[in-house]
Amino acid sequence: MGFGDLKSASGLKVLNDFLSERSYIDGFVPSQADVAVFEAISAAPSADLCHALRWYNHIKSYQSQKSSLPGIKKALGQYGPASVADTTAASAPAKKDDDDDDDIDLFGSDDEEDEEAEKLKEQRLAEYAAKKSKKPTLIAKSSILLDVKPWDDETDMAKLEECVRSIQMDGLVWGQSKLVPVGYGIKKLQIGCVVEDDKVGTDILEEQITAFEDFVQSMDVAAFNKI
Repeated sequence: MGFGDLKSASGLKVLNDFLSERSYIDGFVPSQADVAVFEAISAAPSADLCHALRWYNHIKSYQSQKSSLPGIKKALGQYGPASVADTTAASAPAKKDDDDDDDIDLFGSDDEEDEEAEKLKEQRLAEYAAKKSKKPTLIAKSSILLDVKPWDDETDMAKLEECVRSIQMDGLVWGQSKLVPVGYGIKKLQIGCVVEDDKVGTDILEEQITAFEDFVQSMDVAAFNKI
């Protein structure tokens, strides 16, 4: 595992790709894993590494309370994508499993197999019945329409939208978007999203969107409706 040298462009590129499908280094909440990787970076990633920059700005907001984040800080090499060496090592024990085939009793009792199959069937039926008996919990959701304003008419709006959509968190789903003229050749990004009220608020969205300060001047809530 590992990102390589996080003070180099290649290491930051690996980190950006890793975070393109994740909100945090490990798990679904900020942890000591994020702190370990954050401290290995000398400066904020460039704007073209929007996933890494979004994560960096978010973790930076926890600096005053980083010691209270959950988890145990490990060596930097323990985090990140699996390397080729890790993959090879992980597959090594497979040969031992093949050798163990010699120990299989090909003449075992059919009765024992039938008994185990029946127990497994009963267990699955019990689990299914327990699951069906539980009533689904009502999750409060809201539909939000956001206005994201650029600095000027030279701002790359496609890159601005890419940065906004790179924000990923549990309980957030991005929807449709369009560019709306505001005058003097400037257009704002109007983008919708659906959020789970207990997990995502407009303050969190504003904090993370305006963190892309090379592209975003401000963010406003154009519409907010409970679902």
